[in-house]
Amino acid sequence: MSKPKLVFIGGGNMATSLIGGLLKQGFPTANIAVTDPVPETRQGLESEFNITTYETNDCARDADIVVLAVKPQIMKVVASDLAPVVTLKPLVISIAAGIPVAALRGWLGDNIPLVRCMPNTPALVQKGATGLFATDDVSAEQRTLTETIISAVGTVNWFDTELDIDRVTALSGSGPAYFFLVMEAMEDAGVKLGLDRDTARQMTIQTALGAASMAAQGEFEPGELRKRVTSPGGTTESAIKTFISGKLPGLFEQAMEAAYQRSIEIADEAL
Repeated sequence: MSKPKLVFIGGGNMATSLIGGLLKQGFPTANIAVTDPVPETRQGLESEFNITTYETNDCARDADIVVLAVKPQIMKVVASDLAPVVTLKPLVISIAAGIPVAALRGWLGDNIPLVRCMPNTPALVQKGATGLFATDDVSAEQRTLTETIISAVGTVNWFDTELDIDRVTALSGSGPAYFFLVMEAMEDAGVKLGLDRDTARQMTIQTALGAASMAAQGEFEPGELRKRVTSPGGTTESAIKTFISGKLPGLFEQAMEAAYQRSIEIADEAL
């Protein structure tokens, strides 16, 4: 299947980012369609990408791949409406946070090959980190197609159990907010030290970008990078000691455990 027909259910930000990434990789516009009930959304997608859009889900009837790109709150209604359409059992990729495979099967029908994704918001700028879990009836070819689609907005990692997606939610799914909180705190602290707000923000953002770029090179693990910039008796060491005495590492562990448990709760609530 070299050129599958791909239908997005929902034309919001994540779908827009995926479509843009796919087209940059040379995916044919003729093989992409979007359904969305909002006329302005459809018109915007047609104008930006020269793709075909529809008001209803009937166009998914002969799709090879269906991407569920709607908000979790309306997934039950959308999936139930889609069930009579996907009788040919296309690959269904869900990027809705917190919706487990069991719920999707209950709404779409049994024996639908499903991939559950946990992307994060940097996918909107093609810098995402996405966890993937596939049901047993997803073929090797379909897994490859899933990677092609999702990697258009960043990196992908496959996981063997669905519970791992809840763990990914706590790490990379919610993770951007952790970094934003740290950046916010650094900016505020810089202002209190006497810097103007714009300068503190610009230097915080550039520092975060530079640090992430160094870590991404992979020459040294983050812990080693930290040690290499922490000179004994220097300013960085003073700051790091303050973070450690304030139990920052343990606080991160507690926060991510809370996010993990809440992810499990949300999945249970969807059933």
